[in-house]
Amino acid sequence: MSGRRMTFKHIEAFRIVMQTGSMTEASRRLHTSQPQISRLIAQLEDIVGFLLFERRGTRLEPLIDGKQFFQEVEKSFVGLVGLEVAASNIKTFSGDRLAVAAMPRIAGGLLTQAVAHFKRLHPATLVTIHSGAAGTVNTWVSAGVCDAGLAVLYGDDVPGMRVETLLDMDCVAVLPQGHRLAAEPTIHARDLDGEDFVSFPMGSSARERMDRVFAGANARPRTVLESDLGASVCALVGAGFGTAIINPLAALEEREAQGLVVRPFVPRIAIRLALLLAPDAPQSRLVGAFTDSVREVIAHAEMPSTT
Repeated sequence: MSGRRMTFKHIEAFRIVMQTGSMTEASRRLHTSQPQISRLIAQLEDIVGFLLFERRGTRLEPLIDGKQFFQEVEKSFVGLVGLEVAASNIKTFSGDRLAVAAMPRIAGGLLTQAVAHFKRLHPATLVTIHSGAAGTVNTWVSAGVCDAGLAVLYGDDVPGMRVETLLDMDCVAVLPQGHRLAAEPTIHARDLDGEDFVSFPMGSSARERMDRVFAGANARPRTVLESDLGASVCALVGAGFGTAIINPLAALEEREAQGLVVRPFVPRIAIRLALLLAPDAPQSRLVGAFTDSVREVIAHAEMPSTT
């Protein structure tokens, strides 16, 4: 063999000449000149140390050594094609699985919309949606059962969880149709003193926030029912069992179905929609792409007016 090194250009030219039997056709496919193809073939023969073709006028007939070499070249190209497919699958998340979780109202609304947006961009990825109570979602994410979770946070960051805020919101008041306060443009904490109230369970961060607000306003609503699911709270209010303070995602989605009156609430109870991630798990491109879909859905969502 010569001191020249074999390059991909040599192999590419040889392969196409073998496939077409023509240097002219090879030059057309490779967008170069016929003399350049001829030089590449001659250099390759010099490199390997044997003739690859027999020249017959304008045609090239592969020799036995050329045919054997072509078989090895094709094996290498099959490997390259496999690498290209593997790279494409990695890039497009083909064959990947993504498990996401949220409380039922978010899972059936915002999360479903985000998954639909993600699937349109990455159709080959299998996505599984899980729904459960807030504590269950936290457990699934921290244990690695789910790659990410969506949650409404009423307090500080969730212990042992990496949190990314997606949307800042304020809680709203929900009342049944015909309630004495339904005509008020804004509901104040003192307005609910003595009112039947559907609350979150004792010990929850939402309950603690609301109890502090009412204590600060010297108001004592009469808690008649408790639930940790926003949809249930709204359904109970719609059925006439009392009033409630809740996140606007649940309130505004349930308003029509439950016949609710939704009003701004004062003093402000700031909450946030957040993405929950396991603290020790590196954020993959897959989770990053899903997060982008969530943010895109939020950015284009039209939040209904609370008035």
